[in-house]
Amino acid sequence: MTTRILIVRTSSLGDLVHMLPAISDIARHVPGASIDWLAEEAFAEIPSWHPAVHEVIPVAHRRWRRHWWSADTRRERAALRATLGARRYDVILDMQALMKSIWLVRQASGVRHGLDWKSAREPLASLFYDVRHRVEFWQPAIIRQRTLAAAAFGYTVDGPPDFGLDALTQGVAIEPAALIMPSASRDDKLWPDADWQQVFDDLQARGLALRLLAGNEAEQARARELIRGRTDATVLPRMGLRQVAEQLARARIMVGLDSGLTHLSAGLGRPTIGIYKASTPVRTPLQGPAYTASLGERGQAPDAGRVRAAIAEALDEARAGASRTDFAVPADGA
Repeated sequence: MTTRILIVRTSSLGDLVHMLPAISDIARHVPGASIDWLAEEAFAEIPSWHPAVHEVIPVAHRRWRRHWWSADTRRERAALRATLGARRYDVILDMQALMKSIWLVRQASGVRHGLDWKSAREPLASLFYDVRHRVEFWQPAIIRQRTLAAAAFGYTVDGPPDFGLDALTQGVAIEPAALIMPSASRDDKLWPDADWQQVFDDLQARGLALRLLAGNEAEQARARELIRGRTDATVLPRMGLRQVAEQLARARIMVGLDSGLTHLSAGLGRPTIGIYKASTPVRTPLQGPAYTASLGERGQAPDAGRVRAAIAEALDEARAGASRTDFAVPADGA
């Protein structure tokens, strides 16, 4: 018997990565689960990588809100409403508990599950669910998502998180390169250039090429300035999510600011070091099947020495074969 499920978790990139282990849990514990997922169009590739997701339904809320009453936006919103209205789900599970997600939840037919008043980030959202669940707020996002899914479907969370990304990593040869994410959505997340230089020196002394990720032109310019004068250091061109994921899957190690791509690296099973400066890792620590380190705290950035120590631990663990991944880590080099 098929259990038709609609997951509502539209954004952002890191939040969708955090949601993947809950999808693996549902697929394992709910016989005949057929899972659709509503996701923001810019990040819709992420859910599509999970083998248990039947269909990704894109939402363009970020784009629509700039021209909410334009003819094109009204037409696209009407098409989404028709798509959702034509289906009947056994369970609609809102993993965001925001009023913007309620707008989507209310367009779908089925039993609506979500967080209760004390658990939701926006408590008013809880009033629109048929079934409400209590989930401790101050705990890692992956645990919250897995716990909410388990409560909705009546099973117990067990085992380490499974991100369902094996198709992107199986058989991939690891290259002697470090992926670096020095950019962030806000300037207060940026790490001092002098600290980056110490980390770059350390990585290159270990025989690793530097490959920097950057998005817009300002990020590209900053990344180029960071590696100016260095050999075997490159700023990668702007790429689609799958291309970035493929780059991450091949990297020996990833070092990045608290960003969605850093969390994706951890989910892909790469040794990953996260630098936190304007946010807390209490709610969004890096988690994955390989070595991860979530360094710093809101208002207290880690220094370069601490990051370098974590890099040494990550590479030592990989060399020793203790990394719990499907990758074969080459014995030569770092």
